[in-house]
Amino acid sequence: MAANCNIKTTSSFFLVLCLTVILFFSLPCFSADPDPLQDICVADLNSTIIMNGFPCKPASQVTSDDFFYSGLMNEASTDNPYGFGRRPGDVTYFPGLNTQGLTVSGVDLAPGGIIPLHVHPRASESNYIIHGEVLFGFITTTDVLYAKVMKPGEVSIIPRGLVHFAVNVGPKKAFLLAIFNSQRPGTANIPTNLFASNPTIPNDILAKNFRVDEKIIAIIKSKFGNVTNVQDSKNFGECSLDGSLAILGKMFE
Repeated sequence: MAANCNIKTTSSFFLVLCLTVILFFSLPCFSADPDPLQDICVADLNSTIIMNGFPCKPASQVTSDDFFYSGLMNEASTDNPYGFGRRPGDVTYFPGLNTQGLTVSGVDLAPGGIIPLHVHPRASESNYIIHGEVLFGFITTTDVLYAKVMKPGEVSIIPRGLVHFAVNVGPKKAFLLAIFNSQRPGTANIPTNLFASNPTIPNDILAKNFRVDEKIIAIIKSKFGNVTNVQDSKNFGECSLDGSLAILGKMFE
């Protein structure tokens, strides 16, 4: 009887040990950035060294100001074709974020303003609404759209690398915090990627992708001269299906 008990106890111990080892070595896979190997590594933005991230500033040059940032206090301009402004909070503006795997930016949206279809190749994104009403949506790799009108105090999650957008559907300006699990999440703005790349994508290739005449592609491309890189209606709360389709139209106005 004691032998059986020892066998069971030993088997359980090794099972727990194996699961612990697997969990320990798999956890880094969930991190967007490498884990830090020191307490602090304030980015030396003036360094000429090219690396994956930024070199550390000498400890003797680090000050308290490196860890506090007021850049989100001032409202960003929304005077552009998208009605969208960003208050940047990545490592290039806030050097204390270096190696911490974090970016916190503010987003201002004028009434009807839109954050165009885009992806963040290096980070998942969480959004917290401070004020306003914002329709957030993302599309999976199987072409399923998940979307909802968010109100102050609500939080969303946008999985890493998926196409997503946001639209201010309220009567007043909206402001939100966009939080990423990377110090440099990267942004690929799909409209400008497709229609304002340098060199440009040939019109015939775009025409075949969108199943339209090349003249339409030429018209769309002409709309991007002054633009910078900045299904069921019940699923959208107060936003109708016609309103969601208008999102695409606004991108190519």
